[in-house]
Amino acid sequence: MPQEEYAANLADRPGQRALSAVEEARRMDAVRRYDILDTPPDGAFDRVAAMAARLFKVPVASVTIVDEDRIWFKAAHGLEGVSEISREPGLCASAILSDETLVIPDTRIDPVACSNGLVTGPMAVRFYAAAPIITHDGYRLGTVNILDTRPRLVTEDDTATLADLAAIVLDELEMRLSALHSLRVEQERRLEQQQARERAERDKSAIQAFASTLQQTLLPPALPMVAGLELACHYATASLQEVGGDFYDVFPLHSGRWAFFLGDVCGKGPEAAALTSLTRYTLRATALIDPDPDTVLPALNTALLLEPAVGTRFCTAVFGVLTPHEGGGFTVTVTTGGHPPAYHLRGQGMVEAIHPGGMLIGAVAEARFASRTFHLAPGEGLLLYTDGLTEARTASGAMIGEQGVSDFLSARTATITATALIEDIVALIDATPHGAADDIALLALSVPLAEAADSIGATTTAHTLAPVGEMPESQP
Repeated sequence: MPQEEYAANLADRPGQRALSAVEEARRMDAVRRYDILDTPPDGAFDRVAAMAARLFKVPVASVTIVDEDRIWFKAAHGLEGVSEISREPGLCASAILSDETLVIPDTRIDPVACSNGLVTGPMAVRFYAAAPIITHDGYRLGTVNILDTRPRLVTEDDTATLADLAAIVLDELEMRLSALHSLRVEQERRLEQQQARERAERDKSAIQAFASTLQQTLLPPALPMVAGLELACHYATASLQEVGGDFYDVFPLHSGRWAFFLGDVCGKGPEAAALTSLTRYTLRATALIDPDPDTVLPALNTALLLEPAVGTRFCTAVFGVLTPHEGGGFTVTVTTGGHPPAYHLRGQGMVEAIHPGGMLIGAVAEARFASRTFHLAPGEGLLLYTDGLTEARTASGAMIGEQGVSDFLSARTATITATALIEDIVALIDATPHGAADDIALLALSVPLAEAADSIGATTTAHTLAPVGEMPESQP
């Protein structure tokens, strides 16, 4: 199609216009920034394509990056043996011309798509929809696409879901970029110190740096600011040489709600890290589509059982949803799968174990999980933790245990704030003779009293990765 005809036909698509040479050059700079072109297959992106095909019941779905003169498939479901196609206008190449999801119910009557090779060729594409993958600075890298061989219509909810999948792809690209950057920084540091250290010491540092970098990619860089809520977290690893499987996150849902989760993957090392990445990704992706706690953990259980690389590994987790309460505080619904109980602190020594039950996640297909709903009122707090806390041993050699944690919280007389809770628990761990033998992840939530909320607002405290027994400084 001549450029003049192509530009004229774009006028029939609201919000689309051809990119100028300068705009296209800047867009390509953004594509190269992520260093993603021609990289090997990646399970995270493959799962997005498979999820898109399953959600929309289409034969073909893909994750594409639009290069200078081609459209490269990072992931493709139902499109075997094809790694790239030419950058013809009409479908993928046109979908990056707008920030909105492109939907073509019938390609045969679309003035631009009708002459595309995927439409006129053997695939005979008749329906096409694509959400652009948009960077935080506004550049459109590529698309998440769904295709069918028959015309069809989609709803506004469908286009929103497709946009959510594109946002998930961007999150994966950002985490990958962060890991690459960290590894490059570490490599430069090793080169600078190469003459000052013996080879054995350099190798040891390299292993530690790799483990630390990989561990950081499995945890959120910072907790979000949530109106009317204070959040605090702490992560401590038992070994600088091994990557642990503890994880946590807090992220927004639709309609002013928030989701949170904390869990523990069995084992350590690369296999545990891969399972942790799959677990965090599945929890986030599922919650964005359907945040019902009764849906999220069963979906994770299915995902772990279907992933061949998981093998016999499993995990435990607590997943919850926060809904602002009209009387103040939040309505909290939590679901657990084989995880130690969370603790609801109500003040004056009143501590309730929130332990609705639930089986290990990823162990059996028939696993059942239980939910519990309660009100987190102003002046109250919620503490979640992994079993590294309960397995820490006191001077007598006995483990702290769940009862020990409950007794410790009941004896507290300080004001219930997320930051104070984390600091007190870290102090409890540091007071044990040998610290903890396993990694520990802590996540605390609290609702400030009205006068406190008016004066200080919600705060977030994030503790960085550190060995057990060494408490890092808080970051506001």
